[in-house]
Parts: sequence; structure tokens; C-alpha cells
Amino acid sequence: MNGPAISMSAPDIDDDDVRAVEAALRSGVLGLGPQAEAFEQAAAWVAGTAHAVAVSSGTAALHAIVRALGIGPGDEVLVPSFTFAASLNAILYEGATPVFVDIEPDTYNLDPAQIERHRTGATRAVMVVDVFGHSAEWDAVEQAAEGLLLIDDCCEAIGARYRGRSLGSFGRAGAFAFYPNKQITTGEGGMIVTDDPELARICRSLRNQGRGEMGAWLQHERLGFNYRMDELSAALGVSQIARLDALLAKRARVAEMYSERLEGLDRVHVPVVRDHVTMSWFVYVVRLAANVDRDAVIETLAADGVPSRAYFSPLHLQPYVRELFPGTGTLAVTEQVATRTLALPFHGGLSEAQVDRVVGSLQAALDG
Repeated sequence: MNGPAISMSAPDIDDDDVRAVEAALRSGVLGLGPQAEAFEQAAAWVAGTAHAVAVSSGTAALHAIVRALGIGPGDEVLVPSFTFAASLNAILYEGATPVFVDIEPDTYNLDPAQIERHRTGATRAVMVVDVFGHSAEWDAVEQAAEGLLLIDDCCEAIGARYRGRSLGSFGRAGAFAFYPNKQITTGEGGMIVTDDPELARICRSLRNQGRGEMGAWLQHERLGFNYRMDELSAALGVSQIARLDALLAKRARVAEMYSERLEGLDRVHVPVVRDHVTMSWFVYVVRLAANVDRDAVIETLAADGVPSRAYFSPLHLQPYVRELFPGTGTLAVTEQVATRTLALPFHGGLSEAQVDRVVGSLQAALDG
């Protein structure tokens, strides 16, 4: 091993974050309190939406949106396979049928042309994913999906923009996630953002065991879930989102260092960022040339104390999905891309020396 191990990801926690959580803990209000409300207001401002609903995870946010929109058995939902399982699971929880669509070969986002190709009379919605913090092509998506419900899975993309418009404001609703490897973190947590007051109202009820906002104690209007965000998590979120721009800038600088050093590296393709997109860097994923043994590269990097990940593994090839939908066909671009993508260590605290070490190790692994 050449030097100390480098972490794959790391949250950016400062003294203000610690003080915010401590103050919430000492307040005696640990659930459904002022911190969650403040976090919701800040998230709505970031997304440019009228409403936000804090929940326990990004998965909970997606599930609540699907349920609130009335998507269920008999409905088909178009969804990319090149994404995290939560995008799909939110559809499956409600008994709807996922229809996997292929992706663009450069941004890895849903290919808008696939919407028209796969929509049928049963198609009800499209789960759009802004992969790795890069916006989908929303103009083309909206045109191709006219008449369908659009859900923005922007769990990886808080702070990103498409043609100057904030992600989370597209479609009927968007979902952010705040896991420790995300741009901002609450430990665990998620947020629904929407301009639809009725959808927001239903989501608030769904997260709180189906209780109505103005209902009597222990009176439930619908089947709901325990998807509440606690006040400690929300307090951390309020503190983190207050410095979102600074956190994104730190991550962008690390991404820039990587791209500068990797641009001329043989057999490595750096991430594409389109001119009309403001990237919110979630992970830094390169694409290796077709003749590179990715598994061997991962093993060589690990031996040098540099972690890396194959990112993503297509959902339509996952064992539980193949069992549920044995007739699922192939997705040529998704399957080709998924065999070559490699996530490198990435967070805002990586130093120039650490980036140099990762790049040097990658070069040695390729040369070996």
C-alpha cells in the first residue's frame, strides 16, 4: 500500500453542524418540530418550489410521491435501469409495473427518445433520474412524456440546474436524499419538493401514519407510514443546507482536479457535463475503455489503499427483478456502460495530493 487509505466518501461536518444538533437535542422537541419546518422551507427555496415535505429517506420520498399520485396496479411506469434500486422499489411497493428504458451514452440519463418508444396505453408515469448530479434533458423529456405523470428522482442532484432552473421543480414532484455520501447530509433523510399543494398535503399525511394535518389525535385519514424526519436530523439539515453553495463548490473543485489530471489519460473517459447544465457533483464516475479489465483495476487500486466501485449495476439484471419480470429484454447502452463505469474516491475534503495519488494509482493499474 502506497500511503494511508483514502476514504471512498465522507460527510462534511463542521462545528456549526454539531452545535445545531446539540441545540435541537437540548430543546426537548425531538420530532415534528421547528427544525423540520425550517429545513422544509430551505429545501423548497433551493428547489424553487412552493412546498417541501421532510421524510426519513430518499426512498420514502419517492414512495410517498408514487402513492400520492395514485399510481398502482395496472399502471406502467417508465424508469431507467441505470440507477439506484430506490427508483424502482418505489414503483414496486405500489404494485405498478416498471418498464425499463435505455440511457444516453454520455450522461447516463434516461434517453428521451425511449419514452415514445416504450409508452403504451397503460403507461401512467415516468420516473426520471438525474444521474450522478447531472440533469436529465428535461425539455425533451417533457415533450416526449406529454400527458404522463413525471417524477423527478433528483436524490443525487440537490443544487443542480437545467437551463438555469433548479432540479426538483420539474414534473409533479421531486425527491432529494441526504445519506452521508450526498452533497449535504442529515445522516438519513429525504425531502419531497412540489408546487402541488394537494400532493404535499397527502405526502404530509402519508409520512405520519396517515394522520390528517388538522385531524384529532390518533385519527387517521388513510393508510400511512412512519416516514417522519426527526428533529436532530432536520437540525443537521438546516445547518448543512445553509452552506450548500460552499459544499457544492468544494466538490466541484475536486471534480475539476480529477478531470484536469485524467483528461489526457489513455483508456479513461471523464464525466460529461453539458453546457446548459449546472452540475451538482455527487460522485465522480469515469468510463474505462472496452479493452480494460475493470475488476483487475479495482483489485489493484484496493491493494494500493484506493477504494473504487463499479457504478451502477443495471436494475433489470438484478436477481429479484429477473425473478419478478423474467421476460425483461436487453438494454444495449445501459449494459455496455455498466460494464465500464468506475466510481473513484470522491468528497469535498479530498486534497490535491490525494487526487494525485488516486490518479497515479489508476494510471499504474491501467499500465499493469
